[in-house]
Amino acid sequence: MCAIELDFVFRENVIKVERFKVLVFNWRCWLNPEMGGAEVFTREVLKRWAEAGHDVTLFTSKFKGSCDEEVVDKVRIVREGGKYSVYWKAKKLYNKRFIREGYDVVIDEINTRPFSTTKFVKNGERIIALIHQLAREYWLYETRFPINYLGYYFLEERWLNNYKKTVTVTVSESTKKDLVDLGFERVFVVGEGLNFKPLKKMAEKEGYPVIVYAGRLKKAKRPDHAIKAFKIVRRVVPDAELWILGDGYFRNKLMRIACEGVRFFGSLSNEERRNLIKKAWVLVNPSVREGFGLNVVEAAALGVPCVAYDVAGLRDSVINGETGLLVKSGDIEALAEGIVNVLTNENLRVRLSLKALAYSKSFSWDNVADEFMKVIKAA
Repeated sequence: MCAIELDFVFRENVIKVERFKVLVFNWRCWLNPEMGGAEVFTREVLKRWAEAGHDVTLFTSKFKGSCDEEVVDKVRIVREGGKYSVYWKAKKLYNKRFIREGYDVVIDEINTRPFSTTKFVKNGERIIALIHQLAREYWLYETRFPINYLGYYFLEERWLNNYKKTVTVTVSESTKKDLVDLGFERVFVVGEGLNFKPLKKMAEKEGYPVIVYAGRLKKAKRPDHAIKAFKIVRRVVPDAELWILGDGYFRNKLMRIACEGVRFFGSLSNEERRNLIKKAWVLVNPSVREGFGLNVVEAAALGVPCVAYDVAGLRDSVINGETGLLVKSGDIEALAEGIVNVLTNENLRVRLSLKALAYSKSFSWDNVADEFMKVIKAA
């Protein structure tokens, strides 16, 4: 083939590559101090799309010290409003600015409350709903009466009604089932990833039994259950310690109920957090529900198995009897028993740790970004 023909083929292939202009609405960005696992997902996916040549804009809320507009990892971030006003600010800015910029895709990232894009995005864009998890029990733990019951029994389902025919992306089979049960017709699971490489070999563990809790200190995460279970564990394993990594409004209450052997580390950098987790013997996750349980996979990548409640999301990230143990939700004695089994049975602990480490190697943000983009192209 001559040079001219090769050049034509090359240019033809370049022309065929689809580049999308993507607008994402999310109530928080990954630079927000209150960011969580959902924002990690957003960051890892959006920066990969931008790196691949897609034009990506994220609209989100302001926080103390934030810029109104900036570019991070080739993603343009536009901020207006606060935690609650961001929702009506989104509609206002869409009509004032975004509609003129001409997007191909609008992603409504729903963290309990949607942006109602199905009502105001009318310029021919493809609308994709991104739902990590339903709030469900979160209403009962994180809001006061009567909002807690209104949300649990009425508000959430009503807010989601307009999305039942919308192409929807989620991160776990548990959330997909919840959405299908609500009447959602087109739900696609893209999974989660890891933003660091799993260990090549097991790290050296602490010389005494260490249980680690890694996450925000809020009621719905139930870190108090970890402390209550630890008190039971200490009766059998008196030299054990519970390391609590993370911070939140629930910290003072937890410090009041803590016993000897409980250590609070507060907010940590990713490196500090991982260095502590890899020394632990077991991770405990007593959350009321998760979208997937990203901290479970992160611990697995550090060779640490998990004992968790058998709830939505955690039953996706923990393979019971293989990479950790699942116990009945809310049963603190069962949680303690599971932890004791891992701490005192070396053969079990080593087997779970090795399988957890192997399991973690199947998680890739590159794959997640690619799978999500396939959904967009087919929408």
